[in-house]
Amino acid sequence: MNPFHKTYGTDYLKKPLPVAILLSICITCAHLTASKGLIAGMAMIILPIAVVYLAVLFVTPRIGLITIFILNFLILGLGRYIPMTWGLLIDGLLFLMYLALFFKAFKIKIPWNRAQSQLTLLVTIWFGYALFQAVNPEAVSFEAWFYAMRGLALYQWLIVPLLFIIYNDSKDLKLFFIIWGIMSFLGTLKGFQQVMFGVDPFEQRWLDNGGSLTHILFGKLRVFSFYSDAGQFGASQGHAGVVFGVLALFAKSKKFRIFCIVVALAGLYGMMISGTRGAIAVPAAGGVMFLILRKNIPILIAGAIMGIGVFVFFKYTTLLNNNAQVRRMRTAFDPNDASLQVRLANQRKLASYLSSRPFGGGIGSTGNWGQRFTPHTFLANTATDSWFVAIWADTGVVGLYIHLFILFFVLITGAYNVMFKIRDDWLKGQIAALVCGMFGIMGASYGNGVFGQFPTCILMYTGMVFMFIAPKIDKKIMAAKETATEELELKKAKLQLNQA
Repeated sequence: MNPFHKTYGTDYLKKPLPVAILLSICITCAHLTASKGLIAGMAMIILPIAVVYLAVLFVTPRIGLITIFILNFLILGLGRYIPMTWGLLIDGLLFLMYLALFFKAFKIKIPWNRAQSQLTLLVTIWFGYALFQAVNPEAVSFEAWFYAMRGLALYQWLIVPLLFIIYNDSKDLKLFFIIWGIMSFLGTLKGFQQVMFGVDPFEQRWLDNGGSLTHILFGKLRVFSFYSDAGQFGASQGHAGVVFGVLALFAKSKKFRIFCIVVALAGLYGMMISGTRGAIAVPAAGGVMFLILRKNIPILIAGAIMGIGVFVFFKYTTLLNNNAQVRRMRTAFDPNDASLQVRLANQRKLASYLSSRPFGGGIGSTGNWGQRFTPHTFLANTATDSWFVAIWADTGVVGLYIHLFILFFVLITGAYNVMFKIRDDWLKGQIAALVCGMFGIMGASYGNGVFGQFPTCILMYTGMVFMFIAPKIDKKIMAAKETATEELELKKAKLQLNQA
């Protein structure tokens, strides 16, 4: 073999064996597609890609987390095109990452101690309570518990330690924001396409099969993009509007600031076209939290005046009432709104039912899982609407108190770190954005069940971890700055000595 001759991939096509293998694969894919359908043919094409991906995942487990960050935006919407339980992909990826770490532990020491945190303890307590719910005497269906428990507690319990261990520095945080921003912007583009050009055939089929009951109101489409529904789309886009709006205020890079401004504006536009009234709580609550974190009286007063102005606009004026999205948002400020009265009536029914059930009716007894597995029960036929009401109905007042304690503990910890512990301005801005976004989602979760759904749940869990590890990241950043300053001073001293 000539050592100076380079061999390229196309050179292998000059040999009979690679050509025969390639032709065999093509013929097999064509035959499967013709005889078994498109999915079978696609499976043959995807299989080698999956094998390569698994090999990379076992070498670099953090690739799995990056995949989840992307996939969790698309995973529920994919069901409209290829009907299957896409959510199990998240379970599989999390399992594979732990398996990869297990095998890597034979070669290198895995820093499991990084996961030792108050947050890990809290999510373990919550997961333990979710496991206890499997033997709740009020629970009717074990299958409903299994499916609902995953989004309620399992994903959180699995992903939090992984983030502490393998996704935990300032570069990881920036990559997380970039992925989030790109996917959120694409979500708004998809929503814009639905507004301007209508839904595609697969989305129309979803609407025809029952989606239109909640997504076609007074002849107007409530935009859902590639998310599970309009409620999740609106809240998630409002979440992006708040987080990237705050990031834009702190960003030092001009390019990244422009990126954040574009994503924030696109997010707020997506929130408006979703027709989700409860989503307005995200920028409202997120804005209040930002004013608190700034600890600046003039800014606090200016923000309060702006908030009052927004309230007066929606509550006491009819400006822009010819716009369907503004008109629907305005109903959120009407205490006599028929939808609000129905929700309050349902909550009174639940209060009476749950008064003798401190542990609730069992995880999965309400909402879609209740309708799927126990459609004959009272809880399955009583709309909860709110995430917190659903937690109350499923896990009882005990579960609701535990859940609220965890959320506020995380929120207060993040706010405390921003206000008193983090010294680097850019890191302070990033964690402030996460804290504001979390408080906004908590506000929106009172009106809609958005907290535990994709993509919001994964975004929230990741944000929680960075709120807790921010002080450690800050110490590294400050140490690097001090080292750089010392080196610069040393160079200046050497230069002065040489000149002397």
